[in-house]
Amino acid sequence: MTSLQKQSAVALVTAIAGMCVLITGARSQNENPSRPDPREIPVPAIRTSLKPMPGVKDLTARAGMPDVMLMNDGTKVSTPAQWRKRRAEMKQILEYYFAGLAPPPPGNVKGKEIKAEIVRNGKVKYRLIHLTFGPKESLSLDIGVFTPVNGGPVPALIMPGGTPPGATALPRLSQGPGQGTGVDALLTVGPGSPNPQATPARPAPVPADAETVAARNPALAHGFAFVTFNNSDCGEDTTLRNADGSWAFRTTRFYPAYPNYDWGLLAGWAWGVSRIVDYLQTDPLIDKTKLIVSGVSRTGKSALVAGAFDDRIAMVAPVASSGGGTPAFRFSGAEHGGKEGLSEMMKKYPNWFSPHLHEFWGQAEKLPFDQHWLIALAAPRPFIALEGTIDQNVNQNGVKQSWLAAQSTYAMFGATDRLGVNWAERPHGMVQGDWDALLSFADKFLLGKKVERRFDQFPEER
Repeated sequence: MTSLQKQSAVALVTAIAGMCVLITGARSQNENPSRPDPREIPVPAIRTSLKPMPGVKDLTARAGMPDVMLMNDGTKVSTPAQWRKRRAEMKQILEYYFAGLAPPPPGNVKGKEIKAEIVRNGKVKYRLIHLTFGPKESLSLDIGVFTPVNGGPVPALIMPGGTPPGATALPRLSQGPGQGTGVDALLTVGPGSPNPQATPARPAPVPADAETVAARNPALAHGFAFVTFNNSDCGEDTTLRNADGSWAFRTTRFYPAYPNYDWGLLAGWAWGVSRIVDYLQTDPLIDKTKLIVSGVSRTGKSALVAGAFDDRIAMVAPVASSGGGTPAFRFSGAEHGGKEGLSEMMKKYPNWFSPHLHEFWGQAEKLPFDQHWLIALAAPRPFIALEGTIDQNVNQNGVKQSWLAAQSTYAMFGATDRLGVNWAERPHGMVQGDWDALLSFADKFLLGKKVERRFDQFPEER
């Protein structure tokens, strides 16, 4: 047997052993699914610069949505100056409980053009840009930038979409046992080795070509620029764990450079968006005052985080963001009306969030925040939630409660019309109806065009 065959055999046995642990655990269901399974193997804590905040045992339950306009000392926010202070408070609370603490901007983003070509019958220019940044410029990210050949600078939509055309797909960690099937991600640890690379890596998907992307993209057809990247090039989307219980994703991409930050994957993907924004500030073909961030499902959640924490993003448009996105935790999930909520997210994908969120499993009413905070932090910038009428993951009332609870912030700026929502007739995903609403909303609030359609309608309650 060759050395390579031996390595493959060991990896296969390891994978089978991991699945055996998973299957054995599945036979004995958690007797109280509204609380974490007592058999969960905890994730080692990461010490950060944030001071400890009260845990779930120290907080009282409140059924109502935590007031975005009430400062920590009880002062009611009534001026933009007070709102700036309140935003700082809210961001820190969200860093601790929801997203995790992300590193500060590195301040050294550089972009190098790797290739360029003209596509879409001469109407669009495509550039593959290699970004470098971080400590000793040790980090990098490939982005694909599509811009109209004529005119400019133009608004730009930033949106994940796999490895950019012409870029080299990075090697990928394997997924965690049972990932994506609804199993408890904390019931198993990793491959019995401190090196997660010992598990079989997933084959990287082949990037689409620039011509195909340009031909199909509605933003380009609308005259906007389109900037795409692979969110897994920022942080690997896997629930795989190391032997000590730590997350394997912290061993690759951006994470090893910042060991004293407990940021989850949503924050990592959002941080990647901000590095793209850093670069776009210097691109003469892009209108840096009209940057839009979007994403679908899990990247819709990270778009929500990016818009909340980076004021340079002019418009926020998450699509089908579901649990951990636009629906309020207090009004979604098994304990609060169904569909994806806090408990479901803490069971399936706790790695997306701050490690401090897990203890609130089944106790969303004790959270000192809710998802409307992420929406309110965008005020008075245009924000639109793009939802589906038959989305199997989205609690419609949860979205409505978040939307209503964020209104007070937009009202202070006289900008309630800038807080929008649109419901396309679809299940989970993104369809042309979502694109139409996104682009019309941008036309109205970024370009000042007259748009007749409304962005404040909800489906009839069933």
